Amino acid sequence: MLIKSRNASDVLSSEITPKSVFEKRRSFLKTAAFAGAGIAAGALPTLPAYAARTPLSGVQKSKWSAESLPENDPITDYEDVTSYNNFYEFGTGKRDPKENAQEFKVTPWEISVEGACMKPGKISFEDLIKPETLEERVYRLRCVEAWSMVVPWVGVSLASVLKKFEPTSDAKYVAFETLFDPERMPGQRQPVLKWPYKEGLRIHEAMHPLSILGVGMYGEVMPNQNGAPVRLVMPWKYGFKSIKSIVKIKFQKTIPPTSWNDAAAREYGFYSNVNPAVRHPRWSQDSERRIGEIFKRKTLMFNGYAEEVASLYEGMDMRKWF
Repeated sequence: MLIKSRNASDVLSSEITPKSVFEKRRSFLKTAAFAGAGIAAGALPTLPAYAARTPLSGVQKSKWSAESLPENDPITDYEDVTSYNNFYEFGTGKRDPKENAQEFKVTPWEISVEGACMKPGKISFEDLIKPETLEERVYRLRCVEAWSMVVPWVGVSLASVLKKFEPTSDAKYVAFETLFDPERMPGQRQPVLKWPYKEGLRIHEAMHPLSILGVGMYGEVMPNQNGAPVRLVMPWKYGFKSIKSIVKIKFQKTIPPTSWNDAAAREYGFYSNVNPAVRHPRWSQDSERRIGEIFKRKTLMFNGYAEEVASLYEGMDMRKWF
């Protein structure tokens, strides 16, 4: 993975704002996010330009709400989540996605679903954001570079979407693919990865209740720089598994190629479950720095979701199948 040295433009807002002011701002944003979740169901929103913040209608709270997290897991500041992230299609710097995704047009948008299924077809963004299907889920996001966030995602159960296409017994894996359009995604003009970006899961992982297709965050439509209009959210895996701007889903019998595994198999395994016992070749994974905090904290197995997902990997060596 290409790692840049940190310069002045990479300093987080939470690091330069007085703590008292920062905490008040975080409290306000958290309240606003949950207020957005209570908006009555109405007309479907038009996807916004980069700078707009448009609430999603009819979002329901799930059992994975903010109240389900430990007290030391406060929601990360909205400005940090939307201005410090990886989205190489818009550049390799943490600030590049916010700067370069402003004019990214995401309407209309469809995802084709094909492969080992009885009913191949397409699903649109409008299909995914029907009010009765949306939930707010507050999940941790752990990045392989040892930083983390807590984000109130808005999404729909991945399993509920996949089941509509009736996968067959040959559907052992699910492959995902990002839009390939160098004109709209300037980072794709550079050979940083083999484009388009690809990811994959075992079918049992894809069907797990924690897996969602994210269409928003903080009660609002997904910002362009965070993977608009549709991205995968897998909270027990490292962030690069949560592929963004998805245009294709394919059921298949064999293990699918994945972008970072293809680029550096020694560093990025297919499973990529958060495992503090497996050291990245260039740094330790046993601790992390939560964005907005000064001190590091201990990294939890499966990012703290071991109770829910450990059974998926029963009998597997999590050091070998990293």
